[in-house]
Amino acid sequence: MADQPEDRLLDLPPTEGAEDYEHMLDDYSHFSPPSEGEILQGHVLKVHEKDVIVDVGYKSEGIIPISDFTLADGSVAVQPGDVVDCMVDRHAPHVEGYITLSHQRAALLRCWDTLEKAFREGLLVSGRVLGRIKGGLWVDVGTKAFMPGSHADFRPSHNLDSLIGTDIAVKLVKLNRRRGNVVVSRKLALEDDIVQRKSAVLHSIEEGGVVTGIVKNLTEYGAFIDLGGIDGLLHVSDMSYGRVGHPAEMLTVGQQLQARVLKLDRDKERISLGLKQLAADPWESVVERYPVGYRVIGRVVSITDYGAFVELEPGVEGLIHITEMTWSRRLKHPSKVVKAGDNVEVVVLEVKTGEKRVSLGIKQLEDDPWTTVGHRYAIGSVVEGRVRKLTDFGAFIEIEEGIDGLVHVSDLSWTKRVKHPSEMLKKGQMVQAVILHIDPSNRRLSLGVKQLQPDAWETFFRSHQVGDIIRGRVCRSSNFGVFVELAPGVEGLCHNSEIPGTSRHEEAGMPVGEEMDFKIIKLNEADKRIGLSVRAIAEEEERTRLEDYQRQANAATTTLEEVIHLKGHGEGR
Repeated sequence: MADQPEDRLLDLPPTEGAEDYEHMLDDYSHFSPPSEGEILQGHVLKVHEKDVIVDVGYKSEGIIPISDFTLADGSVAVQPGDVVDCMVDRHAPHVEGYITLSHQRAALLRCWDTLEKAFREGLLVSGRVLGRIKGGLWVDVGTKAFMPGSHADFRPSHNLDSLIGTDIAVKLVKLNRRRGNVVVSRKLALEDDIVQRKSAVLHSIEEGGVVTGIVKNLTEYGAFIDLGGIDGLLHVSDMSYGRVGHPAEMLTVGQQLQARVLKLDRDKERISLGLKQLAADPWESVVERYPVGYRVIGRVVSITDYGAFVELEPGVEGLIHITEMTWSRRLKHPSKVVKAGDNVEVVVLEVKTGEKRVSLGIKQLEDDPWTTVGHRYAIGSVVEGRVRKLTDFGAFIEIEEGIDGLVHVSDLSWTKRVKHPSEMLKKGQMVQAVILHIDPSNRRLSLGVKQLQPDAWETFFRSHQVGDIIRGRVCRSSNFGVFVELAPGVEGLCHNSEIPGTSRHEEAGMPVGEEMDFKIIKLNEADKRIGLSVRAIAEEEERTRLEDYQRQANAATTTLEEVIHLKGHGEGR
């Protein structure tokens, strides 16, 4: 009997024989049938209607049911030349001349090995969402896995059906190979991905740098920009140098844009962005573009109680103060002159670059009426105007647009003691007045109402003189005398020394309202003072009586002498 290979190996040196023996075992191992549970690599030889023939390296070819490779849409996902995993299937019907194999069991076995490794190491796996199930979704990760609805996204999702049929990355939450139980989470996978991308973004950007992002959502105060893993805040005040009422005026969700990084806090993971900072600040050269005295047309963007803001260009606004809208002082609110949205011509009055302020004016488009008031009005001329304002000291009368004159309370009446101008005038009343004084430099005009009538004092002094006897009425009393009304608005003083029976410091015994005759003993037109006396009348009367008596006595003496003289002549005859 010929020697068997094993017998010949016994005569070889120990080392050389062992190596050859191992090679021989490898060469002839394919003659032994594969063990159950062993995963084999098979090369697809043929694809039939019902099965697939594969070469697994043994003396017999393997056969796999075509159903192991049939997809949901009915197509077959295998063709000759493909390398597929398979394993012996002892439970499948035997086919003469073939080793019955299962691709699904091998794939499942390899899948579980992969899942266990991913579970241990916290790796992500890919899966396809198959459909809805109570409380969540079925996900194919090589085997059916359950994904709770709360783990489908960051926020609670009410539209889980939108994920059906999509391929997603998931993270294993629970794995039990013996029970075939797998629970996965898309939410955790997204979080891991975001953490990695966020870290990459935070380390790749710097303050002052320019980044590109997508508008994620808009709020009243700004927009959140997705920078690829982390959101940056673009505040509404940093969107434009001009006025922006709402971010939606400039941005739309999904829009791609570039922005400058204004502030970066890596610890708190906060990024502040600016859009307007990509362009030059218009205030840096505003003085050159808008010199003082320059006329420009702007748009009224807002109105307040104290003025109106006008946009001269995007980012540059000026204020028209209410006092710069009209030369008149009667303007109550800016809305009487301009309205929001109006295009108005204005004059630049002042520019403060540091404070970002531009003062504007409208009234400067017309000549200041005060510059020509001295040529158009003369002192002593009579004007007519409307009472614009009443104060304790007088009344302001507007004689033309922008020109107000003051009638002092002392210039309202010659005769009446006016305590408040409301006693004679009403707001809005049309009145005439005489111009008393003009001061254009200080924008002052003095008016008088009483000057329309003759001065009662002047008239009195022209028609009376010292020594005249005049009828008067006691209007008030004091400890040094009584004041007597001689004519409307004209008073004289009768001192105690000029009242018979009254001492110097004793209040006169003349009742207020009593009318009697007084003698004028003093006239001072410059100081408007009139001195009166009752004593002088009494003395005058006494002197008159004495003179009458003397005249009568003289007359009687003369008559007696004439009688005696005549009698003497008669006796002589």
